[in-house]
Amino acid sequence: MISFDFSYDQPTSIEEAVNRFQALRSQQKTVAYYAGGTEMISRARRDEIHVDAVIDLKHIPECNILSSDQNQIIFGATTSLTDIANTNDFPLLTQVILQIATQTERNKITIGGNLASHLPYREALLPFLLVDARVVIAGRNGTKTLQIIDIFENGIQLEEDEFIVQIIMKQEYSKFPYFNCKRTKQSSVNYPLVSLAALKIDNQIRIACSGLCHFPFRLEQFETEINHSTVQMKEKINQVTNTLPAPILNDQYASAAYREFVFKNALSEILEKTGSK
Repeated sequence: MISFDFSYDQPTSIEEAVNRFQALRSQQKTVAYYAGGTEMISRARRDEIHVDAVIDLKHIPECNILSSDQNQIIFGATTSLTDIANTNDFPLLTQVILQIATQTERNKITIGGNLASHLPYREALLPFLLVDARVVIAGRNGTKTLQIIDIFENGIQLEEDEFIVQIIMKQEYSKFPYFNCKRTKQSSVNYPLVSLAALKIDNQIRIACSGLCHFPFRLEQFETEINHSTVQMKEKINQVTNTLPAPILNDQYASAAYREFVFKNALSEILEKTGSK
């Protein structure tokens, strides 16, 4: 049960959602955009958050698009993980999604909700980092399209009034060989100690990681060493922690030392699958 009252809006356009947010904030109210709702409801029930108003984005047409053609694939931010997996337009994303939560929860979790989560994992982001996806963002200054790295570098970089409308990728990236490796402490639907996703594009490996640090990231410097260096792969793996963008997590799920051990083993497995070892 949620212990506080809040107002609830269901705008039917981007402009209406942004205007409503600005109006509520001008009244000094705490406002939250609402996409899937699973995380927000859980946090509210635990009294981790308190909001005065909720703006539901699920009735905005642009946020509900899930389409593909010969050039691009568009994922509306309020599209459920289940719908994306069932469509299977991007097989790597499907494989990653099917390891997030349970089927019942995936029916409610949206792709935008996962990417904007307060949790450090945001596993659905990994495939999009690998394909240099673009993100459509709406806010008080209008709608803009940015490279995904501009939004998700060292965490999520959204202004208070901004929300994700769509994620767009080139269709050609969905055809390349892909690989995924997830390691959890117990059941397969638990939070990852380490989750890796990889694509092999024109014989070049791209790898992204979640669970190791407090935000997901792409291992671009390590990719360069894998694809172009003559150093032995075992040595590269041993040195990879020198290229990480942040300290390794040390929490109730695993120590930093154990996470590093799991990460290196998972990375070794990925490289074997891609034929890089």
